Amino acid sequence: MQKTFSLIVAASLCLPCLSAYAQDISSPLNKALDFPTRFFDKIQHQYAWLDNQLTRQTEKYLKHLEKQEERLNNKLSKIDPAKAEQLFASGQRKYAQLLNKIEKPAEVPSTIGGVYLPMVDSVKTSLAFLSGNNALLSNSKGAQEKLQNALSSVNELRSKLKTSAEIRAFIAQRKEQLTKTLQGYKNLPAGVMKNIQVYNKQAFYYASQVEEYKNELNEAPKKLIKKGLSMLDKLPAYQKFLKENGELASLFRLPANYGSMQSLAGLQTRAQVQGMIQAQLATGGPNATAMFTQNLKSAQVQLNKLKDKLKTLGNGSSDMDMPDFKPKNLKTKPFWKRLEYGANLQSSKSNYFIPAESDIGLSVGYKLSEKSTIGLGMAYKMGWGKDIQHITITAQGLDLRSYIDVRIKSSFYASGGFEYLYVKPFQDFRQLYDFNTWQRSALIGISKIVSLKSKWAKKTKLQLLYDMLYSQQVPRVGQPVKFRIGYSF
Repeated sequence: MQKTFSLIVAASLCLPCLSAYAQDISSPLNKALDFPTRFFDKIQHQYAWLDNQLTRQTEKYLKHLEKQEERLNNKLSKIDPAKAEQLFASGQRKYAQLLNKIEKPAEVPSTIGGVYLPMVDSVKTSLAFLSGNNALLSNSKGAQEKLQNALSSVNELRSKLKTSAEIRAFIAQRKEQLTKTLQGYKNLPAGVMKNIQVYNKQAFYYASQVEEYKNELNEAPKKLIKKGLSMLDKLPAYQKFLKENGELASLFRLPANYGSMQSLAGLQTRAQVQGMIQAQLATGGPNATAMFTQNLKSAQVQLNKLKDKLKTLGNGSSDMDMPDFKPKNLKTKPFWKRLEYGANLQSSKSNYFIPAESDIGLSVGYKLSEKSTIGLGMAYKMGWGKDIQHITITAQGLDLRSYIDVRIKSSFYASGGFEYLYVKPFQDFRQLYDFNTWQRSALIGISKIVSLKSKWAKKTKLQLLYDMLYSQQVPRVGQPVKFRIGYSF
């Protein structure tokens, strides 16, 4: 009886520990039970939008390339009709097939054109894992439907990326075929080589555009997507699923006993490899090691130079063609990636009409090219009072701005702009509706832009500007020469 009582007491003491242990084990699962369905909405929206952009751009470039081939066909037909028929007839059929394939993707590929995109792999695998584990989804209505829509968008985009890789391979082959064929003629009609150059440019920009979309997919994910992936990453079941079903796992299939002594049997160790290298160098004389090290460093320097050159010509992708022209790097950038946000500050001392004030401005610019930017902005005029002994913060006016910057040389830019100034103190925004009180300002000057290695600010802009309409302003406020300091984000 006493023994039985002791067992009951011991079991009762262990129950809280077992309960706490079970709770600790299931805590990551409990967190995942409230998995947000907005995660699926965000993925579906992003991937469907990129799908639409990739389809639209592919159709546009394919039609441009086909048009150039039609022009080449018309010109070559005048000197060699049989050769033109043989060369361009098959091309027209292929363009039609590719257009149909990009509009109606086939089955879901296991890989996307020989390129591994880690973020796409993580998103696809996470959706596949949740699709087979419905208990992890929230109880909100339509969660399963949103999950399937997101998974469908990801798979469709992957299919179109695979098709775009096939299109790029066809274009590269077509370029080589057209060039070799036309080089065999001595007296080509006028404009043929120009058509070839246009064809090559369109082919290069299409490849750049596809790489731009891939980079966008591979960039840091949106906050909500990142949160969802981090929630799943805490589950051991998901980590196991990722190792067994991820795209990277299919590319590098590891044996079940990887890491064991049996799987490593017969492989050379690091010490053995180093010993073999030393033995080979010993036969080259006493200076062999130094020469080997020097040549290795020299090769590394040359490789880095080549990488830098490739980056200036495109985005540094290994499957990009080397262009025979200077490409416009902004041509394939989407609208929002050509925007440049900034803030600037300008101060002026007090005079008879106004107190000391600071213009605190915000602006947004659009990069027309690598050398020029246009933009709009607005500045709030904050008054500080007459002097240090009479500080009074007041609203002294508003400044509506437009500007343009054109690079002259290196980091120096010619700058200009037109502005409307409201230079009266106001307490209600309805006072700004009196347009007769607004003054005009025309600025011209020079700017120096300095790049910054900062998390928030990318560039600093120092401006020295002259107001050509200063003499027409009544009353004359501020100074004709303005110095502004700005930052780009």
